Amino acid sequence: MKHSARRLAATVAALLVSAIPAAAAAESTGVTLAWGTFRPYTPRAVAVTHDPVLVPPGAGASVLAISSPNSTVVTISVRHLVPHRDYGAHVHTRPCGPDPAGSGPHFQHRPDPRQPSVDPAYANPRNEIWLDFSTDEFGNATARATVNWTFTTRPARAVVIHEHHTHTGAGHAGTAGGRLACVNARFR
Repeated sequence: MKHSARRLAATVAALLVSAIPAAAAAESTGVTLAWGTFRPYTPRAVAVTHDPVLVPPGAGASVLAISSPNSTVVTISVRHLVPHRDYGAHVHTRPCGPDPAGSGPHFQHRPDPRQPSVDPAYANPRNEIWLDFSTDEFGNATARATVNWTFTTRPARAVVIHEHHTHTGAGHAGTAGGRLACVNARFR
């Protein structure tokens, strides 16, 4: 257990060093850091697996978000998922729950009046935070998204890992298949 905690601490430290340019750190308006080991839902779980085959219990994730006055950088790092596999990931509006749909829709800077949003004018990587990744031979991956806006008073409470990379075409924009797992993160 101590070895896993050290590895996680090293991963978080690496994320911090790689994601915080000196200028951004000096003018930061919000920092979010969350990490956990995937397990079935409990009210206190940080990382929840809804599909133990594709996101096995014991796998882990860390999320780091840094907002400066005019932009936000979000990074996710995962470990011990299925090797050589594509996943989608997005920031969602509600925290993880026992039901995969409980984490709500994608957070959108400019909300689509029609939900679920599949209109590319709203469901796109400039208006949402898309963190698609492909795992290596060990099931590890890191993804980063940068947007030219910051989180507002509207809630953004989790990163959801999806079944495959995100679609961009009309009628399917923003979709990435089933919700496999969720990491609670209170974005600011």
